[in-house]
Amino acid sequence: MGVAYGRLTLPRPNACILARMYHPTTRVLTVLELLQSHRRMTGTDLAHRLEVNVRTLRRYITMLQDLGIPILAERGRYGAYELIPGFKLPPMMFTNEEAAVLAIGLLAAERLGLSDIAHTVESTRAKLERVMPVELKERVRALTETTLLDMNAGGVAAPAEIMLTMSRAAQLQRSVSMRYRSSQDEETERGLDPYGLAHLLGRWYVVGYCHLRKDMRSFRLDRVLEAQLTDEFFERPEPFDVLTYLVQQIAELPRKFAFELLLKTDLGTARDEIMDVLGVLEPQEDGLLLRGTADDLDYLARDLARLSFDFVVRQPADLREALRRHARRLADLADAEA
Repeated sequence: MGVAYGRLTLPRPNACILARMYHPTTRVLTVLELLQSHRRMTGTDLAHRLEVNVRTLRRYITMLQDLGIPILAERGRYGAYELIPGFKLPPMMFTNEEAAVLAIGLLAAERLGLSDIAHTVESTRAKLERVMPVELKERVRALTETTLLDMNAGGVAAPAEIMLTMSRAAQLQRSVSMRYRSSQDEETERGLDPYGLAHLLGRWYVVGYCHLRKDMRSFRLDRVLEAQLTDEFFERPEPFDVLTYLVQQIAELPRKFAFELLLKTDLGTARDEIMDVLGVLEPQEDGLLLRGTADDLDYLARDLARLSFDFVVRQPADLREALRRHARRLADLADAEA
C-alpha cells in the first residue's frame, strides 16, 4: 500500500515505521499527512509521533509553510497546529483501495449520462495518475481499461450545471425558479421545491413540489432549460424516498391498456425478475397482484414469457391472446429447420 505525495511516493507511516524515520524530508512529509488525517494536533503529540523535540518540529512546520502549505500555529505551552479547512492542493494521498474507488467512480460518471463531462473525466483521471506511484497507476489503468459498466449508456444526457443547481437546492432546501420544456415541446416557467434527484432507465429526474401545479411532480433534467436558486426555503417531508416515488409514478402512468396479473411467487423473487416500472405489487393470500399499464400488449407478453414462475392473467382478455401469439411464434421457431 502506498501514499502519493505529488511526484514523491512513500509508504504510509504507522507506529512501527515512524520509529525508524530518520530522514528530515520523510518526517516533514509525515507531518503533512498527520495534519491532513487529523486536521488539528498539538505540538507535543506531533513531536512524540515523529520522535523529535518540539524545536525540531517547529522547523518542519516552517518548511511546510515556506512551500505554501497553509498551517495555522497556536503558540503557548499547549499550542497546536492546524491545516486550514478547505485546503485542496496537492499533495494528495490515496491508498490502493481508495484509488480503485475513484477509478470506478469515474467510469460510472462516464456512463450515467451527464452532458459535457467526458473531457472533465479525462482531465480528472490524468491529475490522479500524476500523483500515483507507478505500480498503483498501472493497476488503476488496468481497472479502467478492462471494466465495463452497464448503466443505460444509451440514455439521454442531462446538463451537469442543471444537476448541480438542483442537488444544491435539495441539500439547502431552497426553492428554484426553472424553465421547462415538456414532451409536447411546450415551455413553462415554474417554481419547484426539489426533494432530490434520481437516475432511472437512462434518464435523470428531479422530484419535488411544483408551485405551478400545486402538487408533487417529477421532471426530466434534460428538459430543464434553466434553473436558478431563489431566496425561498421549504421543508422536505421526512422520510421521502425519491427513487421509490419516481418508480411508482412511472409504473402508474396512464397508457392504452391496464392489466392485472396474479403472480404465483414470493415478493423477493418477483422484485428480482420484474422491473419496478412495470407495475405495482400488492400481496394477496394466493400470491402477488401486479397492477400496471402498457401501450403494447405483444411487448408485455414477451416480457412476461421470461418469468420463471407461473401467473394468471386477470385482465385484459387481449393480453391472453397476445401470450398465445407469442407461444405460437416460439413453437414455430422450435420446429423450424435450418
